[in-house]
Amino acid sequence: SWSIFEDRILYQLLVFLQPPSRHSFRLELYSGTRLPERCSNIRVVLECTCLKKMGNIPCFAHPSKNNETAQRSPLLQTLCTGSYLDVEEVACWVQNLVQTAWEHLPQWQHWQLTVLPSSHSCRLLLSGPSDMQLCAALVFAVEQGSP
Repeated sequence: SWSIFEDRILYQLLVFLQPPSRHSFRLELYSGTRLPERCSNIRVVLECTCLKKMGNIPCFAHPSKNNETAQRSPLLQTLCTGSYLDVEEVACWVQNLVQTAWEHLPQWQHWQLTVLPSSHSCRLLLSGPSDMQLCAALVFAVEQGSP
């Protein structure tokens, strides 16, 4: 969606996260008596690839005892707390990815990118040569029932 507010255009983009190969996301609904800050958790499940013909690709679900460190899931190491996707880590990762990519876009050299503080989304402010500003909010989601 988008809207205009004074001299600023606000874009809100829904970004569906897809698990990398050999992983899947499982939505776990909260079943407690109190409502938590977030009503669901996204668990990262490691898929078994032992029986699939995948060459030398290791199975994260059943690592060999000889080479355990090489078979750890990079997703679990960087974007998760325990086995659950950490939305703050995802937001930080996307913010860094956008900033790095922005530096390689020479056609936007007259625009300035500012990453706005946000722990649960990626909020960006683009300021150009005119007084008009573009603000984009990337909101992360996982489709329920998707593989």
